[in-house]
Amino acid sequence: MGPAGAAGPRLPRMTEPLRALVVDDEQPVLDELVWLLGRDERVGEVRAATSGPAALAALQDGDVDAVFLDVAMPGMSGLDVARVLAQFRHPPRVVFVTAHDDHAVDAFEVRAVDYLLKPVSEARLAEAVRRVVDAGAEPRAATTEHDTIPVELGGVTRFVRRADVAYVEARGDYVRLHTRDGGSHLVRLPLTTLAAAWSGAGFVRIHRSLVVGIADVRELRTSAGRSTVVVRHGDDAVELQVARRHTRELRELLAAGSAAP
Repeated sequence: MGPAGAAGPRLPRMTEPLRALVVDDEQPVLDELVWLLGRDERVGEVRAATSGPAALAALQDGDVDAVFLDVAMPGMSGLDVARVLAQFRHPPRVVFVTAHDDHAVDAFEVRAVDYLLKPVSEARLAEAVRRVVDAGAEPRAATTEHDTIPVELGGVTRFVRRADVAYVEARGDYVRLHTRDGGSHLVRLPLTTLAAAWSGAGFVRIHRSLVVGIADVRELRTSAGRSTVVVRHGDDAVELQVARRHTRELRELLAAGSAAP
């Protein structure tokens, strides 16, 4: 198993127990997570590693479906490990387990399945296992609509599905996600980063401060040389300005969408 051309671990099958690897440099935390995972009937083999290099060595020794990964470890951090895993042809699913809530954006960027804050309850860990199982039920290429973005609210990290987002608005160093049900969520993330990550999944930048989901555009209006789009947002419709340099691309994408069978 190795980067790019290597086979990498297989995706978990629904009929087989998950093979898990827990990585944490604090032995009590490591032991607790191994024990809790061992109690979950959806999990079979559970292995452990106390550092990033040890985790990569363990991955070389056999197939792993999910890695429960501490973020703050000396030397090679959990984020470093996750970035290495992302290079595998079939990387294992990553669940971050950390004492800090300031790495949620990093978790989004490396496509982590979940983000747990210590101390981890058995119920919350069970939910993370469910997400791993759900993510592994389909090939990677088919799961893009289920990609999520972490949102901090009252000390709790929740994940908003990209498929539920109608449009995104820049707010300084933050973005505000406007969801199809009429809700909104503020996330510390540059709009440029999000626009690049979602550009191949039906989202397009229409202004320096706006990204919209093509599927949620109801109308494109042009008047006196200015263009606007009408986007669905809950029971209402929102009119958003389109920058002149983005108008042509938006028209082509809307035309391509309407021509699709």
